[in-house]
Amino acid sequence: MTEQEFECMVQEYQLLVYTVCKRLVGDAHQAEDLAQETFLSAWLHRDRCPAGAQKAWLCRIAVNKAKDCLKSAYKRRVSAQGQPEDLPQQQAIQLDEQPQQVCEQKEATQQIAASIGALREPYRAVSVLYFLQQRPVCEIAQMLCRPDKTINTQLYRARGLLRASLAG
Repeated sequence: MTEQEFECMVQEYQLLVYTVCKRLVGDAHQAEDLAQETFLSAWLHRDRCPAGAQKAWLCRIAVNKAKDCLKSAYKRRVSAQGQPEDLPQQQAIQLDEQPQQVCEQKEATQQIAASIGALREPYRAVSVLYFLQQRPVCEIAQMLCRPDKTINTQLYRARGLLRASLAG
């Protein structure tokens, strides 16, 4: 396969490869990275591409890249993208709120985030996703490759640890 033929193949199938990756990993940025990795791998192994089957070949590479990403230890460890201090700032100042109230709410939120950050694993990752990023249990279970019941148990235990931490 020549460089020009490969370039035409990239132009033709780039959206398809991105879509395959996005559907499997669920994150747009990660899908972009995986699409790039797919085309890089395709370029490096272009001599293995069966004639007339470029589409299926690229899709198989994309699926394999996405599966590898989903089952990697790094993905499971870092899936709680962001630290507790990266909280979404949902406390927009309302006209009827006093600056002191806003300040107190912000301090309380930071204290809660710090308590969540101090939790040991697996409670920290689950707490960040559930309490700070407000993701549903089923999504957290899928992201962390754990059963829903396990996530619920970990959230229950994390609440107890947080309650004790914030009370003390």
